[in-house]
Amino acid sequence: MTSKVFTVAPHDMIDRVFFLIHYEKVRHLPVVEKGKVIGIVSDRDMYKALGPKSNSNAIEANTASTELHVIPKKVMNIMRRGVLTVEPDTLASDAAGIMAEHKVGALPVIKDEKLVGILSATDILRVFSKLEHAREEREKRIAEGVSHQ
Repeated sequence: MTSKVFTVAPHDMIDRVFFLIHYEKVRHLPVVEKGKVIGIVSDRDMYKALGPKSNSNAIEANTASTELHVIPKKVMNIMRRGVLTVEPDTLASDAAGIMAEHKVGALPVIKDEKLVGILSATDILRVFSKLEHAREEREKRIAEGVSHQ
């Protein structure tokens, strides 16, 4: 789980989402209102809201410069409601199962109704990689121990 979680509010404009995704390198942003998670917005949700690159309604080019301006749209218009969450003591394997079953890339981590972190597919893969590497090393040591006898 990642403890440093960037969040947005439902009335924030999607340019804030765009900024956080591009400059903070995050892909999922819990939407928090009055201290509670009420939704989640992903990079995919933002890109869907922007539409195809040729959609001139989504991005306005400033002819005087090379700046792009994201259309004024609020997070509440693109976020997913009914967000799935887990608790800090949820097993990684259970969280991975929830993510796979529901085809989501991240789960906000909630403790006592407060957001304490976010668990992403990358976090799950990192744990799997460490476990698999440790298993492979253990098997290698066992094989070497057997061959030396």
